[in-house]
Amino acid sequence: MSDERRVGTISRGIRCPIIREGDDLAAIVVDSVCEAAQTEGFEFNDRDVISITESIVARAQGNYANIADIAEDVKAKLGGETIGVIWPILSRNRFAICLRGIAMGAKKIVLMLSYPSDEVGNALLTYDQIDNAGVNPYSDVLTLAKYRELFGENRHQFTGVDYVDYYGKLIEETGAECEIIFANHAEAILNYTDKVLTCDIHTRARTKRILRSKGATVFGMDEILTAPINGGCNEKYGLLGSNKATEDTVKLFPRECTDLVYDIQAKMLEKTGKKVEVMVYGDGAFKDPVGKIWELADPVVSPAYTDGLEGTPNELKLKYLADNDFAALSGEELRAAIESRIKEKDGDLFGQMDSEGTTPRRLTDLIGSLCDLTSGSGDKGTPVVLVQGYFDNYTTD
Repeated sequence: MSDERRVGTISRGIRCPIIREGDDLAAIVVDSVCEAAQTEGFEFNDRDVISITESIVARAQGNYANIADIAEDVKAKLGGETIGVIWPILSRNRFAICLRGIAMGAKKIVLMLSYPSDEVGNALLTYDQIDNAGVNPYSDVLTLAKYRELFGENRHQFTGVDYVDYYGKLIEETGAECEIIFANHAEAILNYTDKVLTCDIHTRARTKRILRSKGATVFGMDEILTAPINGGCNEKYGLLGSNKATEDTVKLFPRECTDLVYDIQAKMLEKTGKKVEVMVYGDGAFKDPVGKIWELADPVVSPAYTDGLEGTPNELKLKYLADNDFAALSGEELRAAIESRIKEKDGDLFGQMDSEGTTPRRLTDLIGSLCDLTSGSGDKGTPVVLVQGYFDNYTTD
């Protein structure tokens, strides 16, 4: 018992140099991880996971765009007159700079916000406020005047920003006229314009389908800057996943980076003799219990990963086994029975009761969430995360 392994999964934030455009990111990541191992006294194992935040990948790629580029593309695709901009998230970092560029490409913006919150949970209102006002969020369309009459000023719980006022002023500062409405069904925008930029992330395909079936000209955020104008682009995701870089530029989501993860895997194998898995990660998926905010502002958690991270967990629920199949056992007898069941499990536990309650998500989404929480989004300086023991189980020595 004294030699028994006592530690399961370990997640380590790895400090790295500040990444600049053109840096050899694969070499920097490998060197940083190996230097950390030497300094901290840990060893590598097969199937360790090295995760790199999407931010430094895009930085190394130099994948930035100016708001003038956004304006040019929006104007070319939507005509430059009155444009409906619907269902953006409420974020100074994620959307505000994009909105400046969008407004520069139009004479008038009809901004349609969802309520009581945006797609990722940033709240304008509470359901209690809506209920008390007698508003039906599934059908009612509110003008800005009606919104203010019913609800007044509402500031974000954590940022203190009144996003309705903030977005409105931001649009007007570009010289565009602004009209703000609140609605939760896409067709509402067609009473104002048939030129629409839909800014939702995970529901965008449905929104486009609905509006196009009504004859509208519709583009999504994922269809703006899919080709370079004067700077960066993202062929697959356009403006989705972008972040504020400066007051006039955004850092776009990384372009194709599959070669990067396999390059890191190969360099680690050569240097350590271990075959690790590698992924690029963005926003994880977890809900704040106080602010009700999901992350998930990126179009995907992981835009690139090695093939060993494909799939979902294949795990037994230890609590289920202990409380049901082996309820009459205890101590070493219980331990031996559970170890035996784990060793005997087949490659696909789909639908089996003894896997009930295990997390039904993809490996890249689970590990990406772990890494996002580990690295944070502030000044930790750990844009690389090393996860060890993730694929071990109760029987692993």
